[in-house]
Amino acid sequence: QVQLVESGGGLVQTGGSLRLSCAASGSIFSINAMGWYRQAPGKQRELVATITSGGSTNYVDSVKGRFTISRDNAKNTVYLQMNSLKPEDTDVYYCNANVVGLGYYVRDYWGKGTLVTVSS
Repeated sequence: QVQLVESGGGLVQTGGSLRLSCAASGSIFSINAMGWYRQAPGKQRELVATITSGGSTNYVDSVKGRFTISRDNAKNTVYLQMNSLKPEDTDVYYCNANVVGLGYYVRDYWGKGTLVTVSS
């Protein structure tokens, strides 16, 4: 089994910053891509940013230039630095990891989510 635990969410004013962290633990051989998604009530979950094991990144257009995704492969941890936050960034943010398990099976795992609230 693999667990993803997010931290770093909270309440911040417009223009402020937050840093999300997500640590993966358990029966892990290696991790391919990791990423952050977000979801508002009644809406579909949308991709925010992803990063491959080699460090290649991808962002949704609405966060380009404001958010930065990074990872520490030694710690199986992915980060999301969020700057210049806007009220429309308010959502529950979910961590995702594509994990190669100890039996060499590959599966996607999700964290439970962390709430980010940006006040106007």
